[in-house]
Parts: sequence; C-alpha cells; structure tokens
Amino acid sequence: MMMIMIWFCLLMRLIDITKARSDIFFLRYYCPNTTSYYTPNSTYKANLHSLLSNLYSNATRADNNGFHHTTAAAGNDTVHGLFLCRGDVSTHDCGRCVADAGKTILELCANGKTAMVWYDYCLLRYSENSMLGILDQSVWFPMKNPDNNTRPNEYMQMVGNMLDELITPASGGSGGKKFAVLQDNFSGFERVFALGQCTPDLSNVDCQICFRSAINTLPGCCYGALGARAMYPSCYVRYELYAFYNLSTVAPPPPPSPIHPPPPPPPTMLSNSTSSKGSRGKSSAKVIAASVVSVTGILLFVLCFCFFKMKRAKKSHSDVKKTTSGMTEIPIDESVQYDFGTIQAITNYFSPDNKIGEGGCSSVYKGRFPDGQEVAVKRLSSSSRQGDVEFKNEVALVAKLLHRNLVKLLGFCLHGEEKILVYEFVSNKSLNYFLFDPEKKHLLNWSTRFKIIVGIARGLLYLHEDSPLKIIHRDLKASNVLLDGDMNSKISDFGLARVFMADQTQENTNRVIGTYGYMSPEYVKHGLFSVKSDVFSFGVILLEIITGKRNNSLSMKSTGAKDLLSYAWKHWREDRALEMVDQSLRGLYSRDEVIQCMNVGLLCVQEDVDERPTMANVVLMLNSFSATRRTPSNPPAFFNGGIERISVGGTVDQSMNEVSISDLYPR
Repeated sequence: MMMIMIWFCLLMRLIDITKARSDIFFLRYYCPNTTSYYTPNSTYKANLHSLLSNLYSNATRADNNGFHHTTAAAGNDTVHGLFLCRGDVSTHDCGRCVADAGKTILELCANGKTAMVWYDYCLLRYSENSMLGILDQSVWFPMKNPDNNTRPNEYMQMVGNMLDELITPASGGSGGKKFAVLQDNFSGFERVFALGQCTPDLSNVDCQICFRSAINTLPGCCYGALGARAMYPSCYVRYELYAFYNLSTVAPPPPPSPIHPPPPPPPTMLSNSTSSKGSRGKSSAKVIAASVVSVTGILLFVLCFCFFKMKRAKKSHSDVKKTTSGMTEIPIDESVQYDFGTIQAITNYFSPDNKIGEGGCSSVYKGRFPDGQEVAVKRLSSSSRQGDVEFKNEVALVAKLLHRNLVKLLGFCLHGEEKILVYEFVSNKSLNYFLFDPEKKHLLNWSTRFKIIVGIARGLLYLHEDSPLKIIHRDLKASNVLLDGDMNSKISDFGLARVFMADQTQENTNRVIGTYGYMSPEYVKHGLFSVKSDVFSFGVILLEIITGKRNNSLSMKSTGAKDLLSYAWKHWREDRALEMVDQSLRGLYSRDEVIQCMNVGLLCVQEDVDERPTMANVVLMLNSFSATRRTPSNPPAFFNGGIERISVGGTVDQSMNEVSISDLYPR
C-alpha cells in the first residue's frame, strides 16, 4: 500500500512538471514583411537589447502587474516595446516567459525593427513606432483543439455566451489588469473554462472592440472545437474543457480532494507563419506534444480522479458630443465589430445570389453565421455621402435601442473604405414592398395594416420618450419600416437620427437632408426639427397605409390634388373620407378605426407644429376610438416633391436615399 502511495505521488509530481512546461510553450510569432531592418552594429540594435533587458527586469518585479511598456531612445533610433503576461501567472513565471520570449524573438525575426511573439504565458513585442494606447488588429492568429464536440451547436452557443459575458469585466479590469475568467458546466462531465485579456494601456472601448473582433473570428475558424483561442496584438480570448489557468489566483479555491486534469496536447495551428523561419515554432510545439504523449498512460490513470463538481466561479447614458459639422456623435461602445473576413464569408463574398435589396448608395445581402443565424448585411457603396459621423450614429444609436418595433442592430464593420451594418434578418421585407405593389398589397388586410400603424407609433413613442436617449429619427418613411414574420413593424435606418437633451425641444440645421414628401414644412423651410418632425412623417405614412398610395402618386392628380396630403384633406373636408380607402381592402375594414386613423393622420401633418399631437397622444387616440376627435386644419401644400414657397437659408439634399435602403428589401 505504501509503495502504491509513493508511486502515485511520483506520478503527480511528473504531471505537475509536464503541466508547468506545457503551460508556457511557444505559440506564434510575427515578423511583418513590410518592416524595416537594422544593421548588426547599429544604434537600433543596441537600443533593442537595452529595451529587452529593461522588459525582463520589470517582469521579475513583484509589482509589475503583468504588463510593462518602455522605450529605449539613445540616438535617433528609438525602440518601443512591451510585454503582457497572462493575468493569473506568478511573477516568477512571468519573468521566465519574458526572458525566453526576448531570446526567441531575436532569432525568429532577425534584424527586423518590428516583431511580436506569443507564448502561453506572455506576449512580447517591439517596434520602431509607438504602440502605447493604440488598438492593434493588424494581424490575428487562431488556434484550436483538433477534437470537436459532439453537440457543436449547443456547445458553441454556450461558449459564445461565456465569452460575451467576459467582455465587460475584462475590458474594465481590476487592479490595473484587463483580465477576466469564467467557468460553467456544459454537461454533467464537461466544464468549460474561458479567459479574456487585453493590454491595460487601451481604453475600455478599444478593449471591447478588440474582444468582439477576436470572438467573432472563432465561429469561422474553430466551430465545434473543444478548445480554441484567437490572438491579436492587443487582446486574446480562449476557451477549453480543462482548467488551463491557475484557479487559485482567479477563482474561489476548489475542493481539496479532487485532482485537476493536466492539459491535453497543444492545439493545432490553423495557419503557417508568413516568415521563412516558421518551422522553428512548429518544432517547439512538436517537442511539447511528444512530452505529453509520453505520459499518455499516466493521464488515463489520473483522469478517473477528475470527475467532480466545483463551485461555479462568480460571474464576475454614454456622453454625447458635438462634432465640427454640428452632428451629434455617440461613442460606439455597445456594438459588435465584425471582422471584414467574417462578413465576406457569411455573404459568400457579397455574391449576387445573396443580394436581397438595393438602395440609392447601398446594397443589402443575406448572410448566415455558422450557427445558422440569418442576418441582413447593409453595405454602403463607395459613392455614399454618409460620412463617418452619420455611420457611427446609426451604429451607436441602434445598439442602445431595445424595442420590439425597432430593428435590432447586431454589429458593424469598418474596413478601409468599407462601411457595413449587420442587422437581424427581417423576413417580410419592408412596408413599401407590399403597400405599393398592385398584387402584394392584397396581403395587407385592414387588421394587419392597423397593427403596423400601432407598431410604428409605439416605436416612435419609445424613441421620443422611453429610450435611454431622446432620439429624433428624421428619415421615417415606408421603406424604412420593416415587417417581421408576423407582420410586426420595425423602424430601421438611423443614419440621420439626432439625439436631444432631456429638456431640449427643437434644433436647427443648415443642411436639410431626408426625403421630400415625408419632411415637415418647418424642417424644409427653416431647417428646424423636433419630435414633431417625426410626428409629421408618421402622419404621411399613416395616410399612405390607409390609401395604398405613395405621397406623390400620379393617380391622385386626376382628382385635382397635388399630393397625398391635399388628396386626403379634400376627401375629409367633403365628408367622403371612406372613398379614399385602398380599394384592395374591398370594404373589409372597421369604419371607426379607419375614420380615427384618418383623423390622427391629418392631425399629424398640420403645418403648425403646436397643432400636431405628441406620439403619446397618438398612441392614446389609436386605442380610444370613442374619444372626442380634434378637428384638423388644412395641411401644408406640396408641389413637385417639395413644399411651396421654400426658403431655406442653408443647403438642401433631396431624397438622401444613400443613407437608407429605400426600396424593396430589409437590412
């Protein structure tokens, strides 16, 4: 019995040694092909050696906190460098890793002025250019375990949720570290461990962007893999089915009796380094793999001790600013930034077969993520006049808005000149796709139309009064109302939206942009806009839904009306309101609902701003048909697409369809 115990203790010691060695194995290195080189006797080389020595010295200090940035600047050849040790490793192991990385990087990237090397315990990099506080996504490397889970869809959904949950704590960090871990049960015998870390010199927002980019790469490279990681120069994420980090330093200590399983063989590298010396990294990995394989029998014995239940680790209004152009810009800190390669993959490289819609200066493609989720990808063309501020507005605003009658933005992509928005896929396209098509409008019975009207009203009410920010849409029209599978309306396209302060009532601009026919007269004439501007646009859409006619339909000219508003007013004033109801309804509608909707629509398009109701009043009137009706006045007259007697001090951009998918299909 004593001999068995001694033998067992020796096995545990051997496993500990094997684990310690494998935990710090070399992963990847990167020597940019575009980098410049230094000569053997140059000042740069001397500065580089001084910098690496400084990094090692700081890595061995008890107060190093796992990160240090420094500069060696003798002469004109300045060198910038940093190391980042994994948040759970000891000072001793951090120093050991940085020392080894410093030697290895000089061999692998000989004479290069820029280089990076990744170990399991640390990252080390240097460059002739400053890197402090700069988000770097110039290169990324995935690695994965060669084995796949037998339930990949459920497994990847759980992994995705865990990694998403890590973003906030890992971006905020504590004690100077931007590092967080998480563990959760996948099944009775499978426990998933996840980790995320970012360089502490980055802002919380930049860390979140980096983490989301890393997480978004995993479905494309490592779908279903038992374990995987994605590494950027500025951050990395990882998940495994074993405790690859030191539980005692980052989580409540485990029960005393169970034995933690040693790690499996190193994960398979997905791609070869572009450097000619990539074989060295592979050789290092093979040596470690051989060491682990040699104790396979021991591992099988130890695994029988490893099935236990552990206590689950504790899971662990943005400021608005004005730009020089007068637009309101909101930090995009709550949206997913997708990698351009991911967008290409899910749309089959923007295949024409995937195109589901096209507007003035943008196209929409249907995409599908590996987990089966369908999305709509809006790609702005290079000729789009939507600037960075308008684009960021749409990203920032929609990310903050959660309402069943608003389209859900899943994320965005900025890649060179590419501006891309990723939305939930809305299966029934846009309102105008049905409403203005002679055949498809028959699918919109009155109960469906009324549900759409109420949905738009509730969505606007949320924007104006109930959302975290008081928002004016400014481009509400039938093509910007999407319909889901149950024909619920969803307001979309926030490229022109503006944020108001809590006590702000109106604002003015010298650049009037939008679509004529939906813009209020005070906006077109004087550049003034407010919540009542959206109310006016809603009134136009409401009348379009009732009549089935576009606001500039030629079929109204035969009646002597110049536009939809004068057409509706003429019938209302002559007590012939029901005659303008869409004939495709064939009289099958509620008379009270139609009359009430007409009354509300005409009140919404009053020329006097004060005579228009708020959206709160609109929602109330739509649900109270017996309420006393206010009498509307003559609405403003439109002519040739614009309001008569226009006198705008600034510029007017008519029908800015490039900021929206204006025809046919959803985003």
